[in-house]
Parts: sequence; C-alpha cells; structure tokens
Amino acid sequence: MAQRGIQLDQEKLCCSICLDLLRDPVSIPCGHSYCMKCINSYWDEEDERENYSCPQCRQTFSPRPVLVKNTMLADLVEELKKTGLQAAPADHCYAGPGDVACDFCTGRKLKALKSCLQCLVSYCEQHLQPHYESPAFKQHKLVDPSKKLQENICSLHNEVMKIFCRTDQQCICYLCSMDEHKGHNTVSAAAEIAEKQRELEASREKIQQKIQKTEKDVKELQQEVEGINRSADKAVEDSEKIFTDVKQQIRSKQKTEVSRVEELQEKLQQEITELRRKNDELEKLTKSDDHTQFLQNYTSLSRLSEATDSSSVKNHSQRYTEDVTAAVSELRDKLQDILSEEWTKNSLMETEVNVLLPQGEPKTRAEFLKYSCKITLDPTTANKDVNVNDRIQAEYSAKNVSNIPHPDRFTSWSQVLCKESLTGRCYWEVEWGGPEVFIAAAYKSISRSGPESAFGHNNKSWALQCSNNGYEFRHNNIRTSISGPWSSKVGVYLDHSAGILSFYSASETMTLLHRVQTTFTQPLCPGLGMYYANWYGKTFAKICEASNMED
Repeated sequence: MAQRGIQLDQEKLCCSICLDLLRDPVSIPCGHSYCMKCINSYWDEEDERENYSCPQCRQTFSPRPVLVKNTMLADLVEELKKTGLQAAPADHCYAGPGDVACDFCTGRKLKALKSCLQCLVSYCEQHLQPHYESPAFKQHKLVDPSKKLQENICSLHNEVMKIFCRTDQQCICYLCSMDEHKGHNTVSAAAEIAEKQRELEASREKIQQKIQKTEKDVKELQQEVEGINRSADKAVEDSEKIFTDVKQQIRSKQKTEVSRVEELQEKLQQEITELRRKNDELEKLTKSDDHTQFLQNYTSLSRLSEATDSSSVKNHSQRYTEDVTAAVSELRDKLQDILSEEWTKNSLMETEVNVLLPQGEPKTRAEFLKYSCKITLDPTTANKDVNVNDRIQAEYSAKNVSNIPHPDRFTSWSQVLCKESLTGRCYWEVEWGGPEVFIAAAYKSISRSGPESAFGHNNKSWALQCSNNGYEFRHNNIRTSISGPWSSKVGVYLDHSAGILSFYSASETMTLLHRVQTTFTQPLCPGLGMYYANWYGKTFAKICEASNMED
C-alpha cells in the first residue's frame, strides 16, 4: 500500500505538458502546476492572441502571469527522486516513426489517442482529458489520430473547411462560400459525407448482390460439372455392364461351341485309332499265305464304319462368329447415331455456359487474325450468272457460265456458298466492288430456289448488304439499316458456340457494323451474293487472305 501511495504522489508531481516530473515547478493563478520552461514555451505561442490560458482547464489570464518557483513542490520532487523511482510512468507509450505524435508533449512525445478537427491538434491520453472534462470542448469533433489535419484548413483563408461545394466537387470554408463559390450548390461537409455514405452503402449492396449471383452461377456450374461427371461415369459403368454381359454371353457360347468341337474331335480321334487298327489287320491279311484264313477274315475286315463329318460343325462355328461380329457392328453404329443426336441436343447447354463465361470478342486486328480461317468457294453451288475464279472470287456474268445442273446450285439468285462448314471461332475477310454485294453466312440446308432462297430472306442465313449508299443487315426477311464507315473490305467474325456473328469494317482499326447474338443449330457456310446493274461496271466479291495491313 505504501508503494501505491508513492506512485500516486509521483503522478501528481508530473507536468501535464511534458509528462515528466516537474522541473523548476511553478503554479499559475488557476492552481495548476507546470515546469517553468514548459508553461513559458506554451505561452510564447499565445503572445499574438494577448490572452494566456491554462493547458488543462483553459482558464484565460491577462496580462501574462508572472511565474515564481514553487519551492514546496520543488522539495517534494527532490524527495521523490531520492526514492529511485522512474520519472515517467511505465505504462506510457511513446510515438514511433509511423505513429501520430501528441502535439502538446515536449521532449519525447507520446502517441496520440485522438485528433481534434476544431483545434487541428492531436492529443495523447493525458492531454486529451480537458476535451472530455471541460464544457468548452463539448462541440469539438474528435477523430482517430491523423497526420493530415492541415488538409482540413483552407489555404486561402486559413479556416477549417466544413462546407462541401457540389458544383465544383470540393471542400471549402465558410469564407469561400461567400466569395469565389458564391451561388454554388453547397452543403455541410457532414451532410455530404452522410449522403456519400448512403450511396456507398447502396453500391456495396449492389456489389454484394452481384457477388452472390456470381457465386450462385459458379455453384450451379460446379453442380453442372459434377452432374456431367456423374452422368458420364454412370453411362460408362452401365455400358461396361452391358458389354460385360455381352462378353459373358459370347464366352458362354464360345465354351459351348468349343466343348462340342472338342467332343467331336475326341470322337474323330477314336475313329482314327480304330481305322489304324483295321489298316494293320488288313495289311497282315494281304500278306497271309493261308487262302482259307484270308477268305474267312476278308468279309469282316473289309467293312468300314461310316466316318463322322466335321464340316457341319466348322461351318456352324464360322457362321456364329460372323453373326456376333455383325450384331456388335450394328449395335456400335446405332450407339454412335444416338450419341450424335444427344450431343446435338445438348449444344444449347454448351451455348448457355459460354454466355455465362464469355471468352471475349477480339478488339484489335491482330487479335482477329488469330482466328483467320482458309475458305474456298464451291462452284457447284454458284448460280448460272456467277463466275467463280480460283475458288476465291465470285463475279457477276450474264453469259450463263454455270449451265450444268446440280442439286446444290442456286437457281433464283446470283449467289454462291463456300465449301467449308464452320464451327468454333473463325474470321474471314471479303473485298467487294459493284452497286450491291451480299456478304453472308448460312446453313447448308438453305433452299436453292424460290424467293426464300436469297441470303437474308429466311431463318437459315444472315447477310450484310453492302452498297455505295451504306449497309443493311438482313435475316428472316427483316431488314435493319446500319450506320458505319464505308469500306471496300468487310471482316466477318464467328463464335459458333457463343452464337455470335459480327461484321466489321476491316482496317487497322476494326469498326463494328453489326453483331448477331443467337443460337446456331448447324455449322455455318460463308456465302457471297451480288446484284448487277447495266450502268455500273464490274460487280465482284473476293475472299481475301487475312493478314496484317503492312504485309
């Protein structure tokens, strides 16, 4: 208990400015005591105000009090030092390089506990007490320690910036609001913070909802993967079981047939043994000189038992093997047909997954060229008025260049399909000239005759009409006008599984003309179509080898 009493005396004899034991203690008119040097330094900073205050209770004095050493306190401090106790309490925490230091501490500074936005000063626990105890500081705003308090001061008027200008989106002081920001939409900084916090909360709520939705999508995709794996494992297991049963049946039949053949083989071996025995007896008989014995034995020895015919067994075994092979082959073909049909049906599911996890459409020409594909025109599909050169250029001609009938030939419109059927991600370019050219992609099942066979006049083709007056997109006999930079070269990008078909004005800067987002149920064939006008010269469309412009 005595030790505790000494400790209390030690704390009472500490200067509240330097937090060390009093040195040359002085008492000021309000009764609080300080080191002479500490209080003089504190009041030196207040000289401009002509009022001097107590750092603890904030009582003011005018004029500046005359300081006289308090000899009684000085004696008590000396007695306390003789006890050998440390001058500073052990539980104080000093400020380090990264900490906010107390602005009131002199000498070695303590860590600040709070910063005051009104005083623009940071306080340690000891120096913060007046803000909790004195009514004069009741309206002061305390925040976590900050090194940036001066940023709250207006550089023009040296006042605290408590106002927010919404017009200029910046913090200002009250003098700014009456000067260069006069007439602007202003609110208190606290009100703006509250509103911004509400907006941030709404944004966080949206982000959290998006996170939840995305996590749900990921979970559903994971469940889809697990379902696919389970389904595949079960299909393999069932298939193995089915084919194990078939193998067992084949092996069982094999065992039966082998047993039958081995039984016949054993019987034939017995016949061979008997025949060899008779052959030996007959050989002996031929060498016999006894005519009577010869004639008596001839009759019994010359008669041979009828041999077993093994050919029927052999033919049966071969026929059985052929029948099993044929049955398995037929089963394999049927299974392949069923699997192909099911995988085609499931293509919609794959498209949905691609929509959930898009691969991203290329942006630059270099990125498009990564998907460049080689395509060639199929002359057997060309209309009689379309001349195909080198399988890459289609040109309108009125000479009926393709008169040979063919079931794949277009008969009603001047157009031609490519030979290749495209899936996956592909890119190709077409250079064109003439009054009107159609750059298209279509299913091979598109009709070859009648009005509905024209590119874009049915639900089996998508066509970009290019003319000197601009562009127009056609699908299922619906026309859509398109605005975009005119170009004699058009790039076509296909992402079959994602259901994307895009047309671009092809140059170093790729400009999107039109994008289709749908579900493709069949592979797509590039196509070219053209319209001829007597007043215009050559009408053509040419498949270009896509490469860098400088190549």
